[in-house]
Amino acid sequence: MSTITPGRVTAAHHGPLVVFVIGMRINHFHKVGKWLPVIRSMGPMLEELYRNPASGFLGTETMLRSLRTIVLLQYWRDFDSLEAYARARDQKHWPAWTAFNKAIGGDGTVGIFHETYVVPEHGSETIYANMVPFGLGQVSGTVPATGSRNAARSRMRGISEGD
Repeated sequence: MSTITPGRVTAAHHGPLVVFVIGMRINHFHKVGKWLPVIRSMGPMLEELYRNPASGFLGTETMLRSLRTIVLLQYWRDFDSLEAYARARDQKHWPAWTAFNKAIGGDGTVGIFHETYVVPEHGSETIYANMVPFGLGQVSGTVPATGSRNAARSRMRGISEGD
């Protein structure tokens, strides 16, 4: 279990980023042979990405929305990096995507989704109060949300103490 950071902190991230929400929904629990390979394919992809900081992948959070739906909230340096990984034939995503389409395609046993958000510099703000490391704060580290970092509007503008 992670240690709780007492008080209020904000993510130390500066600059633009891409937020990529990806997940799957088990539509038919009894068809384990269909959905289990989809679940198992994500771990090796994440390991590959974490081993390669040059990929542009910054980090991820895994969340269980329900017993049927798993969601990963990913942070990327830019859209080009995300797209390059998704299309790279020599990386783990492409064969997993091809296997999904071959094994499941449109049969309805497993649903997948993704949403991509390109966030410009000064286009996001964060606050964590008495939390374990989470989200962008976990990926980039945190700084105290004091002084000019106290209010959401100031954090959104990227104003930091001393500015």
